[in-house]
Amino acid sequence: MTHTFKKSRNGFKLLHAVIRWFDTEAVAQQAPPEDDGKQVDWVRVLPLIVLHLACLAVFWVGWSPTAVAVAVGLYVVRMFAITGFYHRYFSHRTFQTNRFWQFVFAILGNSAVQRGPLWWAAHHRHHHRHADQPEDVHSPKQHGFWWGHIGWLTSRANFGTRHRYVKDWMRFPELRWLNRFDIVVPTLLALALFAAGRLLAVYAPALETDAWQLVVWGFCVSSVVLLHGTCTINSVVHLFGRRRYNTPDTSRNNALAALITLGEGWHNNHHHYAVCTRQGFYWWEIDITYILLRIMAGLGIVRNLRGLPETVKNARP
Repeated sequence: MTHTFKKSRNGFKLLHAVIRWFDTEAVAQQAPPEDDGKQVDWVRVLPLIVLHLACLAVFWVGWSPTAVAVAVGLYVVRMFAITGFYHRYFSHRTFQTNRFWQFVFAILGNSAVQRGPLWWAAHHRHHHRHADQPEDVHSPKQHGFWWGHIGWLTSRANFGTRHRYVKDWMRFPELRWLNRFDIVVPTLLALALFAAGRLLAVYAPALETDAWQLVVWGFCVSSVVLLHGTCTINSVVHLFGRRRYNTPDTSRNNALAALITLGEGWHNNHHHYAVCTRQGFYWWEIDITYILLRIMAGLGIVRNLRGLPETVKNARP
């Protein structure tokens, strides 16, 4: 009887993990008492593993300048969506916009396959509150490089949204829906790429691409590179770089990370004054995200970008 009960319970756990692929809040998720925050939920994390393995399909679908261009283009657009919208807007509210554009920003960020806007913002706010302390789940100082870089994403303890950190965003039902069903937008993107590839294969054969090539390069490869580019801010930039400000953490400024993340690599600057829209504090610290947000402000899409007081900029230990 006990064996049958355990088998039935394990079956339900498996079913619940699969359901949460599609509906992140469908079944209440509680970590077992023995969970130290590093228990990998292999079923729940299976889509992430498959996404990585799917990149190997480049050896079967081949490549074309068109497919690579689509991958690069989607990397840049979606990296900007993460840095400009998920990070600087939803996590830190460093500028303002209207509700329509707010939802558009959330959709674009969700297309990056990095979960929903509320999950992302809540997790990041938790990070700033406990940066490089034991509670910081992706601190390389506390948990080592690989866990800080990608391992923390596999832990069942980190799948749920910490709603207490995002009460300001919880009042928007469209954001709650997008956060709950965070698989919808990435799936639609993959289907759109497949359809575009079919059309190009028929009506523009000179581009030498097809449906599966666009899916593999434009969705799989682009999304995986984008994920690891984003994760360098959690791992690499807390280990390598220069510290201008004596912040109570290990954040550093790293020019290479700033290049691949459109400005997020000026991380010590950011931890010094997180409410500033700009993260490259000096003219030589190129912050492409900030430049693009300035353009959007000029177009009237966003407004009230938070500036950097000179006293904060010039502060030294």
